[in-house]
Amino acid sequence: MKSVKESVTESKILEKLKNYPKCKELVKYIFKDTELQEMQEYANNVSIKRLGFNDHGPVHMRQVAINAIKMLTILNDCGIKTSLEQEEIGTFEDSMCAVVIASLMHDLGMMVGRQGHEEMSVMLALPIIDRTLLAIFPDDIHKRVVIKSLAIEAIIGHMSSRKIHSIEAGILLIADGCDMTKGRARIPMSLNHTPRVGDIHKYSANAITRVGIHHGEKKPIKIDIEMSAEVGFFQIEEVLLTKVESSPAKQFIELFAGVEGEERKCYL
Repeated sequence: MKSVKESVTESKILEKLKNYPKCKELVKYIFKDTELQEMQEYANNVSIKRLGFNDHGPVHMRQVAINAIKMLTILNDCGIKTSLEQEEIGTFEDSMCAVVIASLMHDLGMMVGRQGHEEMSVMLALPIIDRTLLAIFPDDIHKRVVIKSLAIEAIIGHMSSRKIHSIEAGILLIADGCDMTKGRARIPMSLNHTPRVGDIHKYSANAITRVGIHHGEKKPIKIDIEMSAEVGFFQIEEVLLTKVESSPAKQFIELFAGVEGEERKCYL
């Protein structure tokens, strides 16, 4: 059974997709996929209970989808075309479909383990992607091929370990890095009390109180991060910035961060 937080997040996603009927239909189909739900939950079990990492489950994947939808919508509002649009091979809604699919499936590989989980995520996601696209675009093999290919690029490139080239995959990369608030670290922080290598990621994420994604001032997208303590800068500099620097969408990003009540530091 889905948690309240998952259901609330799903409602937010569907609301943000109200102007994109095919993408909204696709997402509704995905949300009803019981196998995917089980896979997301098991991935989270492995991540938190077995490996002691942050949330990599259904709530995280849904939050990444929200982040990505916000960013793509801002680019569209600013008249910036996605890679599919620039190449005249797909529409903005096709790009949105690919990015949302990737968002909701990018961490499935955590079911197996951390190492190489991007490639494992692709392998596990492929049957779900195929049946979803066949259900939504039964008579359009072109859309199925293009959206599937783009979603795979975004999934396999979400850790900055592999070169990606599309704006869409670059948006997913940054959207994933933006899910860093203290909620992601709450469960592992409560379960694990013995000091271990990698704890800085949990303590750093626990200091992040808010991540805002808005229209920018000098660039289209502004990411504004508020934290309760300076340890939060580690999460920004070691995780988010690494992803932004590797992203084909970097040119569209402003990044500010700071401790509550203090002046923001401008990174980009």
